[in-house]
Amino acid sequence: MRPSELLCTTPAGLYCPPGDFYIDPVRPVPRALVTHGHADHARPGHGTVMATEATLKIMAARYGKDFAGARQVAGYGDRIEIGGVAASFHPAGHVLGSAQIAVEKDGLRIVASGDYKRRADPTCAAFEPVACDVFITEATFALPVFRHPDDRGEIARLMASLELFPDRAHLVGAYALGKAQRVIALLREAGYDRTIFIHGALKTLCDLYEAEGVELGDLQPATVENGRKGDFAGAIVVCPPSAFADRWARRFPDPIACFASGWMMIRQRARQRGVELPLVISDHSDWDELIATIREVGAGEVWITHGRDDALTRWCEIEGIRARPLHLVGYEDEAE
Repeated sequence: MRPSELLCTTPAGLYCPPGDFYIDPVRPVPRALVTHGHADHARPGHGTVMATEATLKIMAARYGKDFAGARQVAGYGDRIEIGGVAASFHPAGHVLGSAQIAVEKDGLRIVASGDYKRRADPTCAAFEPVACDVFITEATFALPVFRHPDDRGEIARLMASLELFPDRAHLVGAYALGKAQRVIALLREAGYDRTIFIHGALKTLCDLYEAEGVELGDLQPATVENGRKGDFAGAIVVCPPSAFADRWARRFPDPIACFASGWMMIRQRARQRGVELPLVISDHSDWDELIATIREVGAGEVWITHGRDDALTRWCEIEGIRARPLHLVGYEDEAE
């Protein structure tokens, strides 16, 4: 069996003809296998969705309980037969419930990684390399310039700023699913035990993480209706990045705008967003982690779904690994 006979690209996304299912389809399909809960990978309206239990809960929280006609839980490591194809889910280390999906038939194994990272994260299961013939990888930060610093060092910079500016609120921009909870957990790990205030848009997913056993400590709503601006002096307020431009952000005392993202390595992006304290904390693998992962899984062929595919394709060619971009449409790498 050729790899293209087991998985191929269609306008709806990656499709498995012998199993008659899609992986992370971008439009409604009869059967979808979903790697994780971010909106560019997990969409509502499918006939049946198979995903990890946490991902299904995230989809229900975001889209409502009727987000699909039916749902099926896939546990990590479980082997599920679908039309003669063996499918299994393995931790991807991206966000809570995220998974790589391995599909196997007639001795050929392809692993669709979805989005993944290799850094330790207290809020989700760590990435597990899965040996395969074809590895499907993202390329969000697939340029040698992207070598992310230690997450704990970035949190230490935030803590140092709190000491330096005790009268100013620190507004930390972080995406609602995964990044916000990770930043909070890293702060707790660093010994920050004060109340952390959160924007209302983060509450549902923070509550879900807590219900799944991820301890986030004392979280309170970031509102000033019943208090004064000064009540937030020296406080950490976690919010979606879009809130920086909202009237909501002007409620706080002389706020320091922080943004947790791998894109904060690019100073121009930080300046464009008005970020005073950029925090390079990414939920994606950097250049070194991408190429280390490709080596570790031992694939003879690499398919690249989205991101900066040119440099990674060229690196694979130099290493004697067949590689090609899939040019899939509908997946974002800006919302990191």
